Amino acid sequence: MRNTNRIKKTDFHPLLRIFVYVMVAIFTVLALYPLYWLFISSLKTNTEFQLNITGWPWNPTFQNYPTAWRLAQFDTLFVNSIFFTTLSTLLVILFSMMAGFAFAKIRSKATPFLHGSFVIGILLTLQSIMVPLFLMAVATDLYNTRLGVLIPYVGMGMPMGIYLCTEFIKSIPDSVVESARIDGASYLRIFASIVAPMAKPVGVTLAILNVSGVWNEFMLVNILVSSDALRTLPVGILKFSGPLASDHGRQFAALTIGLVPMVIFYLFFRKQITEGVSAGAVKG
Repeated sequence: MRNTNRIKKTDFHPLLRIFVYVMVAIFTVLALYPLYWLFISSLKTNTEFQLNITGWPWNPTFQNYPTAWRLAQFDTLFVNSIFFTTLSTLLVILFSMMAGFAFAKIRSKATPFLHGSFVIGILLTLQSIMVPLFLMAVATDLYNTRLGVLIPYVGMGMPMGIYLCTEFIKSIPDSVVESARIDGASYLRIFASIVAPMAKPVGVTLAILNVSGVWNEFMLVNILVSSDALRTLPVGILKFSGPLASDHGRQFAALTIGLVPMVIFYLFFRKQITEGVSAGAVKG
């Protein structure tokens, strides 16, 4: 035991440890400085911003925030972003886990083909399907509707979700499912009572990926929605790049408001994010 402790204490040379701390400090400053600059810029007037771009404002003002909130209609943007993010995340987790359970534990001759047809969606990019999506939305009267945005969000999240869930559920012993089947449990009951609770780590991983992806998504909503009542945060903030582009204080205030929810998300759920990513990782 003493030898083990001695080895652990001498693993890193003091100079190497100092170098690591210095590098971590440098990367921390590089990561936080843009956020600091964004915040202080939101406290400046246009004149002060042009005269003092990087420095602290001489006369800080928070008036830019209520003005930016009113111009962008952030109350509507937040409601829409929360709606699309929450509902799409729940549906992606549910459908991916159910499909993953079927591919991993209910095998048939069609399983490899069906699994591959879903997983190949990982290779598709939004840019490659924007035009077909728009045409399909118009043809099915789903353009400028919540459902027309929600369906693509779920569809785009499921390929990666099915891949992760299938690989994770494969690690659950077959004997668990077989024992439940012998006791007369249906596959739906096995999924709800056994598989879903055991697959919670991969569900957390999917939630992290989908929340960050949908909340920050811009192009899909910008294409499929034209009404201000259905726009989300990234699309709503775009308003400040048009005629209001020269109104720097309010523009930075709008960007800060849009950034705050994700910062809070990572601060409050950093432990779950770390555990979910590590536990939901696919074993090679």
